[in-house]
Amino acid sequence: MSGYRRHLPSMTSLVVFEAAARHGSFTKSASELGITQAAVSRQVQALEETLHLQLFRRRHRSIELTVHGDSLAKTMSEALGLISQTVQGITDQTRPAELVISASVAFSHFWLLPNISDFRRANPEIKLKIVAQDSSANLLGEDIDIAIRYGNGNWPDGKAIKLFGDDIFPVCSPGYLAEHGAPDCVADLFQHDLIASDSLNPSWTGWKQWMGAFGYSSDHCKITLSCNFYTDAIYAALRGEGIALGWQRLVSDLLQHKQLIRVMAESVRTRDAYYIVLKTAPVRKPAVQSFLTWIRSETYAGPKLAQA
Repeated sequence: MSGYRRHLPSMTSLVVFEAAARHGSFTKSASELGITQAAVSRQVQALEETLHLQLFRRRHRSIELTVHGDSLAKTMSEALGLISQTVQGITDQTRPAELVISASVAFSHFWLLPNISDFRRANPEIKLKIVAQDSSANLLGEDIDIAIRYGNGNWPDGKAIKLFGDDIFPVCSPGYLAEHGAPDCVADLFQHDLIASDSLNPSWTGWKQWMGAFGYSSDHCKITLSCNFYTDAIYAALRGEGIALGWQRLVSDLLQHKQLIRVMAESVRTRDAYYIVLKTAPVRKPAVQSFLTWIRSETYAGPKLAQA
């Protein structure tokens, strides 16, 4: 240890330098570290004096790393990252496990929460935190252990493991069905009130894609209600406002309890699928494997009658 220590400057100045280099700003790094901008400047200056090297070029309202500064910044970032991962791995083994799971609002509400009790009973020692958001969480920059996403499986921030595809078909409430009757075929849907939902995900299947799978244009559909969340569209269908597209894996409980009714046999199988996306970091919480094993066992088959 003494050999290393003789060649190292102040660890405080190194940590302060790494923050300043990462932010490209003394002010922003001071805010992160909870010290003043002047203190950051002094620590960096002391480090430069110790090394007899200039690490930053001071501009009028900015700083810029020198060649030597850039080299040291990269090494410090890698070293602190490795230390952070090691510390996290050690502390994860000594404190109650917590698993942070990100999913869309619809998947969280209609699938994950109704089924999660089975996982909790089998793994009572694992504390769960579910982050529901329709914009994809960045596994590289956020405190997320697992992301559940719908798409093609190509995401740059983690390793994607396919879970299951889905089947999509029209659904409505028993009350709407009793009042308006069931459509006899896809073309009959033009005579019904349809409920649409928007999505930030370009691979999401809406009425345009669903009707197109059967050779019809959605231009003349009676979209009487449009929602910006799929959950709202399903709640509107439950209230009898019209016919919505039911994603089987999301509305299966509602179908089973007769709160929603499937109105026709025609169905579309999605080309994309649901995936679990895991961090690529070498150190993972043991609870991640437990959750992965559980959710993969929850798959089930659905109808496959048309391609979207």
